Amino acid sequence: MKVLVLGGDGFCGWPASLHLSARGDDVVIVDNFSRRRIDEELGVQSLTPIRSMVERRAAWREISGRDVRVVELDIAQDYPGLLQLITDERPDAIVHYAEQRAAPYSMKSGKHKRYTIDNNVNATHNVLCAIVESGRDVHLVHLGTMGVYGYGTAGMSIPEGYLNIQVPTPEAVVETEILYPSNPGSIYHMTKVLDQTMFAYYAKNDELRITDLHQGIIWGTNTEQTKLDERLVNRFDYDGDYGTVLNRFLMQAAVGYPLTVHGTGGQTRAFIHIQDMVRCIALALDNPPSRGDRVKIFNQMTETHRVRDLAAIVSRLTGARIETVPDPRKEALENELIVHNDKFLALGLHPITLDEGLLREINETAAKYADRADLTHIPATSLWTREQQAGIPASVKLDA
Repeated sequence: MKVLVLGGDGFCGWPASLHLSARGDDVVIVDNFSRRRIDEELGVQSLTPIRSMVERRAAWREISGRDVRVVELDIAQDYPGLLQLITDERPDAIVHYAEQRAAPYSMKSGKHKRYTIDNNVNATHNVLCAIVESGRDVHLVHLGTMGVYGYGTAGMSIPEGYLNIQVPTPEAVVETEILYPSNPGSIYHMTKVLDQTMFAYYAKNDELRITDLHQGIIWGTNTEQTKLDERLVNRFDYDGDYGTVLNRFLMQAAVGYPLTVHGTGGQTRAFIHIQDMVRCIALALDNPPSRGDRVKIFNQMTETHRVRDLAAIVSRLTGARIETVPDPRKEALENELIVHNDKFLALGLHPITLDEGLLREINETAAKYADRADLTHIPATSLWTREQQAGIPASVKLDA
């Protein structure tokens, strides 16, 4: 099938593009390369050296004999260009990664909050509107987040997107189904909540075929394709804004930096290996909803872990010291997280779970490029609340 991969230069988009190309899909990457500019803004680079898209594309042609075409386009700002692209390319499917993906970055300042809202919400709505206006029957696969559910203790296993409820009325108890109540923990997570509301509307009103993937935290850095050649290597973010927790721990261990556990470390999170992420994208593309169906929602995760338990695993593996630091987020210090992921398992996903060999592989990757690490960017400095930003104890509240 022909697939447009929006945000195909990024941490998820690049390996997914190669995975789809390797299996025979005609892939067109669409990107405005904003993530590279954010590197310049933050003054920190990927731990792994990322080649230009020209070099990446040439390397993939040389190794695979296949091509991924590239279109530079800002889909959040250039709606006519996006509509023309869909009209001209006539894709069968669109994979949508083209959103600012870091919760800490979205909370850095008013400027970053507004950028995240403007970019993410406009990008998603432009895609939906352009599909309708193009007149094409395009399956949209969107990378969402487990964070739409929130990270409190639900007291139940979180279903895949929808919740069956009973509403008492004077005449009878009415059974119905609703989207699982959202509880975003950051501006970034809030944009994903807004996304799913837009998806529900366009699936109902315009009968768009939409799959929304509520993804857990990714660990690992390379897939079968990206490790074929140094020029194809994927991003390895380790900084306090974009680095994911397990990768950050492994990198910290590799460079001799203490493992920074926020608060008690009792935050339970959902995880998925990056190789499983690309497999899930392919499974979603191969199993689209029909026109007129509601949005198809998958919980794209394979296991859950407490942060302090992950730190203990890495510490045992590497000998790294664990250091507890204040939590920059406004969140529960302890939570349970039980999640259904039956749909991908039923489609044949055989999950990669935490494995000592894979952890060592990531640690070795980090050690290989340790000279590129800027240790001043490891601490998480984006603060969630006015009290934190002002240095006021949590027990003291500012007036509204």
